Amino acid sequence: MSILPEKLEQALSLAVATLAVGVMPAPMERDEDRDAALRKLAAVAGERGWSMETLKSVAGPDADLLFPSGVVEMVEAWSDLCDRTMIEAMLDTDEPRLSQRVRQAILLRLPPDEKRRAAAVRGMAVFLSIKGQKAFRRAWLRTVNAIWQAAQDDATGLTYVSKRLTLGSLYASVFLYWLARGSDVAGFEAFVDRRLADVLRIGRIKARFGTGIFTPAASAAAR
Repeated sequence: MSILPEKLEQALSLAVATLAVGVMPAPMERDEDRDAALRKLAAVAGERGWSMETLKSVAGPDADLLFPSGVVEMVEAWSDLCDRTMIEAMLDTDEPRLSQRVRQAILLRLPPDEKRRAAAVRGMAVFLSIKGQKAFRRAWLRTVNAIWQAAQDDATGLTYVSKRLTLGSLYASVFLYWLARGSDVAGFEAFVDRRLADVLRIGRIKARFGTGIFTPAASAAAR
């Protein structure tokens, strides 16, 4: 299923803009049955799509009862599951540099898994529908926040908001690259590194004027 690049870029721009509010959406309903059903569905969603029929075929005839709000809820819940999986994988990191912990989190959130990437492409088609756009913005806010959580950042106040705005813009470009060319692992990692380097470079400049990106003194934290 193809996605119009212009529509996707517009949706990403709107999602990033919502980060300026600094208020995260409420957590989604979570339980083991929903997670198990989502894992089964995501394994085939790239080929068969996100639908109640596919869900019931892989997770049982009553699996649709797990998602009473329909397909959009399913895709939003899957995004939330991916966020939580990333956070759990980062719990034992011993990387001392914040920028590198952010890098690790991004690469975990967007892995070189073709089934995962194909499922994300089909999921974006759901998110870009009229009924899915608000859900997409909520999911985007949660993911950006989850990356900072995974990176073990504890910023508050204006720094909290500015960091999420910065990461939201960076993650938008990284996400687009991953959707289009994520199968090239080395190329994708190099792209992430370039984007992080750009952000850190700007952060060092801003730090001279008393503001930063990854921390109030961005250059120090990045070392």
